[in-house]
Amino acid sequence: MSARVLITAGASGLGRAMAEAFEAADARVWIADLDAEALTDCPESWRRTRVDVSDEDAVRDLFSEIETEWDGLDTLCANAGVAGPTALVEDVALSEWRTCLAVNLDGTFLCAKYSAPLMKRQGSGAMILTSSTAGQYGFPYRSPYAAAKWGVVGLGKTLAMELGPHNIRCNVICPGAVEGPRMEGVLTREAAAKRMTRDQVYAGYASGTSMGRFVEARDVAAMAVFLASDAARLISGQVIAVDGHTVNPDPQV
Repeated sequence: MSARVLITAGASGLGRAMAEAFEAADARVWIADLDAEALTDCPESWRRTRVDVSDEDAVRDLFSEIETEWDGLDTLCANAGVAGPTALVEDVALSEWRTCLAVNLDGTFLCAKYSAPLMKRQGSGAMILTSSTAGQYGFPYRSPYAAAKWGVVGLGKTLAMELGPHNIRCNVICPGAVEGPRMEGVLTREAAAKRMTRDQVYAGYASGTSMGRFVEARDVAAMAVFLASDAARLISGQVIAVDGHTVNPDPQV
């Protein structure tokens, strides 16, 4: 039987790249996303559900449907996230802070919470959580995002310890700056906050890595497929950056 894979925020960006990579590896793909329009643009071969991962009732219903349709789950890619505000900490509203953490951290927790019983019952599984290099370093002007992504790392480490005895692995991927529309928005907002040009911010991010460039979504997707595979059967509790080796996380500061 082919692997059963759920990917949150799977209709675009990193999530879609993951879905395409898992399908290419002969997995059955189920994507969950809040963007209804993006969902309709995805292949009909993927199961598609519109879900807000910060809504516990919606997440519970999603996993109930997965249990009914698939009778289990082999891989969870908890990938949903939002950028949050770009501002100095004193200018961040509490509502902005809470929204950022609700999607990035609460959403990841809820997906893990409802995946665990399915995987325990079958005695196997892999959870792959998407954090960020912001979950490994400080990130000026992005305090809610950095806090949430550090939280994902701590959650992933703990899940690996709790679930390891049940033959369930959990690893965390920390993408660096990923080429694409979402990163373009980050560059634009950060340039405005720092009174720089978009190109100056881009160059700063790229020069902050040993390899001197941004990564592509396919690079992160390839890591996810590997971590879900039998080739990674004893890899758990790891935090793996796919970033071209960050050596200076914010060279403009």
